Amino acid sequence: MRKTFGTGSVWEQTLGYSRAVQVDNTLYISATAASGEEGIVGEDFYTQTQFILQKLGTVLADAGFSFGDVVQSKLYLTDITKWEEAGRAHGEVFGEIRPTLSLVHVLPFLDPKMLVEIELVAQQSADSR
Repeated sequence: MRKTFGTGSVWEQTLGYSRAVQVDNTLYISATAASGEEGIVGEDFYTQTQFILQKLGTVLADAGFSFGDVVQSKLYLTDITKWEEAGRAHGEVFGEIRPTLSLVHVLPFLDPKMLVEIELVAQQSADSR
């Protein structure tokens, strides 16, 4: 089974991607930024990470998953020296869940106000479906 999930973002149509794709019991979520209706939310790594995780919580729930199903998390940071700020917000959500984690230092994103992007993979066990 393959199912796609979108947000209606113009970028999804233009670039030809989905916010998330579910294949059987696994959900792959595209890298997500702190973009809201009024533009980029937050001016620091902690606030942007918090906002992104809230957005990702909605994507997970819409697909019938939860943060507890997340097995892999990747944080893309434009300034690796700010890893503790992003890591603190990430730990507030995943402290007990403990998925795998990659911290990746990247060049600036298309919008220089974007400091963080997060990509997740979630998997449900046969018991939780």
